Amino acid sequence: MRILFLFFVLVMGSAEAQDVKKIKIGYPAISYNQIHIWIAKDAGIYRRHGLDAEVIFFRGGQMATQALVAGDPPIVNIGTVVPANLQGHDIVLIASSESSYNYSVVAKPIITRVEQLKGKRLGVSGFGSASHNAALILLKKFNLEAGKDVALVVAGPTMERLSAVEAGRIEATILTPSETPRARKQGLIEVFDMLELNIEVQGNGFATSRSFIRSQRDTALSALRSYVEAIYFIGKNKDESKRIAGKYMRTTEQDVLDATYDWFVKRVAKRPYPTLKGIQYLLDEMAPKVPQAKTAKPEQFVDVSLLQQLEKEGFFNEMVKRY
Repeated sequence: MRILFLFFVLVMGSAEAQDVKKIKIGYPAISYNQIHIWIAKDAGIYRRHGLDAEVIFFRGGQMATQALVAGDPPIVNIGTVVPANLQGHDIVLIASSESSYNYSVVAKPIITRVEQLKGKRLGVSGFGSASHNAALILLKKFNLEAGKDVALVVAGPTMERLSAVEAGRIEATILTPSETPRARKQGLIEVFDMLELNIEVQGNGFATSRSFIRSQRDTALSALRSYVEAIYFIGKNKDESKRIAGKYMRTTEQDVLDATYDWFVKRVAKRPYPTLKGIQYLLDEMAPKVPQAKTAKPEQFVDVSLLQQLEKEGFFNEMVKRY
């Protein structure tokens, strides 16, 4: 009997292993807009949808985009699809967690207005990153020219940028809501909240290539189901979501975790469609320097057929009932 039981366990374990597909999913920042990627992993949501997912951190949007273009990993949660697509790469958004840039400018108390950044250095995580794009939009709105009026400096991830401000290597930086509590503890002040600009712009989203969708559509759908379910899970499981976020953010600071959680729940839509209006805004901003942007259409940067398939399957209604 014991031999039969062990045989049954081995057979079932082997069958389960065959049903689960390995996949890598990348993310470029330790930030509030990445927590559903982590939570889908640690809460077992990827596995529930047939994926053995490895989540991989890249230092900034540029590195993450380069990895996605190379196809390893085949899916990345990034905010830099538009520039890469305009360069001829076939990457597209299949979902989105941001329709605005939720960034704040922070600096030492001697700077209290954006206009005072003139002649100063503003730190971003990397050129081509979401923080870089946000900085360009911000400066333009205040009639400041990047490179001429304000030097944009690549200063690395959050803690490195905060250290750079403290050491005087840069005078200010741009942070997400989950990062601003640390800046305040360091004695910095919030100079400007970019939400006050009231701009609809495509930010972070779930990106892959059209070739991956064609060749492995079922896998892309499973990843998207996990992405969507994690959003619903977070809304109903605050303590567990904060615990997992704290693990990846390497912090137990409750103000940081509360800010991370609260902003995610407040800003991320349950039906995470990319914003075509927000993509058009980016194209209009890029058009003076990028000729391809003048004739590009927002639809070329997205593939919403997978989300539409989830709608037809009743997946969103299922999530409402479950959570």
